[in-house]
Amino acid sequence: MSGSDRIAERRILKALAEGKLTGLAGEGKPLPDHPEAPFIDAGMGVGFRMMAEAGALPPEIALKKAEAALQQRLAAETDPDARRMLMAELADISMRRAMAEETRRSFFR
Repeated sequence: MSGSDRIAERRILKALAEGKLTGLAGEGKPLPDHPEAPFIDAGMGVGFRMMAEAGALPPEIALKKAEAALQQRLAAETDPDARRMLMAELADISMRRAMAEETRRSFFR
């Protein structure tokens, strides 16, 4: 079990003991599938989902969405100059997303 798993487990157990995890929306139902987030583990997914519901998406998720939108635009673009500009923008966003993911990983080590 990694350090972040142990921290998450302790926080869950503490919230259970305090009764903070009862009466929540969706209680007793399976977690919905989120195909847009296959790059994160289930524990992080739950945390990210709670943040999204509170209106606070982590930077890496927002960058991942921007990256996917740019990839779609790039696939549809036919002008070579516009494609070069989109590829440069995509490279920048991809690098920023990778940095945000690495920052999160190093924080939880």
